[in-house]
Amino acid sequence: MLNMMFLTNSWLSSFNQPGLCITMATLLHYFLLAAFTWMCLESVHFYLALVKVFNVYVPKYILKCCIAGWGIPAIVITLVLIINKDFYGNGSRSESNPYSNFCWIQDNTVFYISVVAYFFLIFLTNTAMFITVLHQIHSVKSRTQKRSRVWQR
Repeated sequence: MLNMMFLTNSWLSSFNQPGLCITMATLLHYFLLAAFTWMCLESVHFYLALVKVFNVYVPKYILKCCIAGWGIPAIVITLVLIINKDFYGNGSRSESNPYSNFCWIQDNTVFYISVVAYFFLIFLTNTAMFITVLHQIHSVKSRTQKRSRVWQR
């Protein structure tokens, strides 16, 4: 859906309908945040599968992942819309090219908080999970090598 919103955004913004543009910008923002959130959930799943292998039972795991994956971005979008729906709009890059219009976040502060900071938080989480998983794999490998040396003796 993120790709569909991105590809149709410029065409739909050419209709010069403010409501349509706000809707497109909101959907584009939502699906972008949802993609980031699902990426984070995948790293958490990776962590649970490779580090916390045994005795990890999360009741209704898929339901909780779906609620987080689709719900957290919805909360962010709802907050932005509650504060001011005019944060979304049609921003033209150049006056000479009417097809350069794109429905997106118009306020830089909102963009940096709701997209860049959100992505940075996800990136830090994924990096921490990755380092933890690498450490776990390395420790399992070193334990296996020590055992094999003991058995060889």
